[in-house]
Parts: sequence; structure tokens; C-alpha cells
Amino acid sequence: MKKLLLFTFLFSVLISCKNNETKIGEKVETEDAKSIEQQIAEAHGLNNFDEVEEIQFTFNVKVQDSVRTSRSWTWKPQTDEIRLTEGDISRNYTKTDSIAESDKDIDQKFINDSYWLLFPYQMVWSDAKISEEKTGTAPISKEEMNYLEVSYKDEGGYTPGDTYVVYYDDDLLLKEWIYKSADGNREMPTTWEDFEDFQGLKIARSHKSPDGSFELFFSDIEVK
Repeated sequence: MKKLLLFTFLFSVLISCKNNETKIGEKVETEDAKSIEQQIAEAHGLNNFDEVEEIQFTFNVKVQDSVRTSRSWTWKPQTDEIRLTEGDISRNYTKTDSIAESDKDIDQKFINDSYWLLFPYQMVWSDAKISEEKTGTAPISKEEMNYLEVSYKDEGGYTPGDTYVVYYDDDLLLKEWIYKSADGNREMPTTWEDFEDFQGLKIARSHKSPDGSFELFFSDIEVK
């Protein structure tokens, strides 16, 4: 009887271990199956975005020592209500699939500014074409890094056909990128630096050109 109980116990443990191995294996397989853009977006905090009720930020562009552009945004992602404050003027609109003609200028600014703020998420959210992961020399640091090419369709949107080459390190955070215009006449490399965590969203607050004469930076960032 004791031998029978011992056999039954060992058999139960074996089955339990086997089930646990299967579950662990399934979990690893699921993680490995994630696309590289999904992994990059999650490294920047994508999984925390669903909890965000409001984002405030100011988009600034500095050339040499002069700030040429500064505009502040309040965005409620769950309702897509957006407010722009530029100088003494404030405007509001709600982002929908069909933007009113009178709101297209503000929508174009919001798309541009929010893409700079949260581009790693846009790699998942948008309908961009993502290349396979490659290795190459980053344009500014000249370090060997992994990179992806993120390309947009030749039609639709405000800047159709644009391509972004994004370079990232082992922790999957963006370090540099190159913007390439659709006509091939313009390339613009900038850094991704000064990362800060805002309620789980990892945001690069500064983007600089190779010689530092151009800087696009964010201030007054608040995530609720």
C-alpha cells in the first residue's frame, strides 16, 4: 500500500512539473514571438499608456541660441480631446477619423509634436512598414548599434513617404535616428537623450543635431 501511495505521489509531482514546464515554455515562446517594434515600444513604457488620462508637454525648437518654436499641448488620450496653446492663443479640437478642414493645421502640428514625444509607441500604433532588425554604425556616436527602418506609405497623411532609421541599444531605448524625406532631398540625424520616467512612460526630453546647433526639446511634461 505504501509503495502504491509513493508511486501515486511521484507520478503526481511529475505531472505537475511537466505542466509547469509547458507553461513556462509557452510564456517564453510568447515573449520571443513579439515583434522588435513591440519590444521597443514596451521598453519605453507602452504597457503603462492605457492608464494615462492626460499628457501635458511643451514642444520647443532651438536653433543656435534662439528658440524659434514653442507650443504647449494638453492631450486626453482616452477621449482624444486636444488643446494647443501657442503664444496668447489657445485652440481646442477632438481628434477623429475625419478632421474638419478648419482643424487640419492644428492637427498637423499635433501629429508632428506628439510623434517626436512618443515615436516608439507610433511604431506599433501606426501603419508604418518596419524593416528587419539590422546592425550598423550610428550616424552621430559612430557606435555599432541595432537599427530598424520605419517607412510610411507614399500617400495619405501629412508627410507621405517619409522614413525614419532608428538606432537603439541593448535595453531597447532609442539613442539616435535619421529622418529621411520622401523625395530624398533631406536627411536629418538627431540624438535621443535626457530620458526621464513619467508615470511609467520613458520619454527622451532632448534631440540634438550632430554639431549641437539644432535642438528639439520638451519641457513642462506632466503625465496624469
